[in-house]
Amino acid sequence: MDAPTPSRYAATYAAWKADPVGFWAEAAKAIDWFTPATKVFDPDQGAYGRWYVGATCNTCHNAVDRHAADHPDRTAVIYDSPVTGTKRTISYAELKDEVATFAAVLQDLGVGKGDRVIVYMPMVPEAMVAMLACARIGAVHSVVFGGFAAKELATRIDDCHPKVIVSASCGIEGARVIAYKPLLDGAIDLALSKPSACVILQRPQVEASLVAGRDHDWQGLVTHAKARGRQADCVAVAATDPLYVLYTSGTTGKPKGVVRDNGGHMVALAWSMTNLYGIAPGEVFWAASDVGWVVGHSYIVYAPLFIGATSILYEGKPVGTPDPGAYWRVIAEHGVKALFTAPTAFRAIKKEDPNAEHLKRYALAGFRTLFLAGERADPDTVLWAEKMLGVPVIDHWWQTESGWCMVGNPVGLGLLPVKPGSPTVPMPGYDVRVVDEAGHDMPARTMGSIVVRLPLPPGALPTLWQQDDRFKDGYLTQFPGFYSTSDAGFIDEDGYLYIMGRTDDIINVAGHRLSTGGMEEVLSAHPDVAECAVIGMADSLKGEVPCGFVVLKAGVNKEPAEIERELVALVRDKIGPVAAFKLAITVQRLPKTRSGKILRGTMKKIADGVEWSVPATIDDPAVLAEIEDALKLRRR
Repeated sequence: MDAPTPSRYAATYAAWKADPVGFWAEAAKAIDWFTPATKVFDPDQGAYGRWYVGATCNTCHNAVDRHAADHPDRTAVIYDSPVTGTKRTISYAELKDEVATFAAVLQDLGVGKGDRVIVYMPMVPEAMVAMLACARIGAVHSVVFGGFAAKELATRIDDCHPKVIVSASCGIEGARVIAYKPLLDGAIDLALSKPSACVILQRPQVEASLVAGRDHDWQGLVTHAKARGRQADCVAVAATDPLYVLYTSGTTGKPKGVVRDNGGHMVALAWSMTNLYGIAPGEVFWAASDVGWVVGHSYIVYAPLFIGATSILYEGKPVGTPDPGAYWRVIAEHGVKALFTAPTAFRAIKKEDPNAEHLKRYALAGFRTLFLAGERADPDTVLWAEKMLGVPVIDHWWQTESGWCMVGNPVGLGLLPVKPGSPTVPMPGYDVRVVDEAGHDMPARTMGSIVVRLPLPPGALPTLWQQDDRFKDGYLTQFPGFYSTSDAGFIDEDGYLYIMGRTDDIINVAGHRLSTGGMEEVLSAHPDVAECAVIGMADSLKGEVPCGFVVLKAGVNKEPAEIERELVALVRDKIGPVAAFKLAITVQRLPKTRSGKILRGTMKKIADGVEWSVPATIDDPAVLAEIEDALKLRRR
């Protein structure tokens, strides 16, 4: 076996640290600019400075037009929908034609530069077309996860005031068909701000009724535009103009609209595709996410296209569409070089197929790397995936706010040693620290708050939509000179970061600060446990005590009570009596968002007996009742 190629990471990171402006000026050469920046970075603009000030550009040109000109027949998008039995390959030339036509449709509906368009769509090519069409004409898109409740959609309508909403008659979630149009109509009724028009893609599973004078049929508008030869050109926008607004959960009733600009976004994502993910032009990259989440924005719609690669758009699940071999089929059939998904997807596969029997049906010879992100990747899942796939499994850490990876293992620069449980090291642009409550650096392996020294790099949010003060108060005030990630963890002697949970996942047990993530790591190592969640429950004596919820692997024959006793003993052995871990509860499912994140905060409220509500992002609300029943049963 050949010796591994030495990583260029250390030299690359040192080069950024020595000359940040020069580093990002060089990276910007990968992008076509209409006019160059007068200042690569201006510290006097915005909350912490702005990147590529004075430059003009167009995101759609960089994602579509320049590749359509250079290699028109290269595949841009592969649409694979096991829930409908549909597969479609779209070349860069075809994508340009569809995007330019739909951009003209939007213009004919009165959408112009700076106007907002909400995209409320399932995982279909038209969702990508709508987003890129907005970028083409300088409109600001705001994608809302298809099937979101009417009330939640209404709050986003009232926050960004869209001129047009683009939607579909339905979405398909596994075996469920969800009609979108009644939800959209309900949201518009609730909202104070009303769109001037809605464009509805009719899908064969459900036909939506259209409101006269407001609603338009997607295909009818596109057919009419093509008949007239209508196509929109790319509109020049400032690099600092917003490309999109993406809403993330907030602690108040008002949603947080994360703003992404055009210039910095392109530079950061293009750099990451080559240097982090190790993908070359023409290769196939698959981000198994949804366009409603930041991963879908960054690594389905934009980043692969910026470098002329091929992006997979998948309408399905890791299991159940039709079986736990779904991901292996897509990788084998389409020649995927790297997959990016959430750890929860692999926990689901591992639960249903612990010995990866379905994997044996497929040849994954060209598959190189598995990337995990979106939540903490427990070491057991990482090691299982490594063993079954025989490729590097790379955990990496980022947020909706950052837009791309903050801490990872840069495959394109040469793989660093993998340490299960750690997303590895900071990417250029991110000076990551672990600090105490006063902002002082913590010693190695000592837990604290994870912060990033300002300024944030290109690609990160410059502010929140129409909420500059909230942005400063929420992210920049607690630790002056730093961006607060609200995550907690530690850095080891080699500079590797470990994310142990959100800062509110650090529980105080009789004065001892303990990580629920550390306890989850112990529970997930048990051979019968598929996935788990640990929360801190209010306790009159100790302040808080941990409670673990576990889902067992398929085919486990032992009694749950026996496994629960083993788990209590395991935490006592690995962490110690100080953890006061005495309650493990076996459940059939854990409550999750539709992106796969476990709803630990809601679980804690249920356990504490305080008022709680069903989160808008939940995949199946019935699971919360199951958690409530399981807790009541154990308390009797």
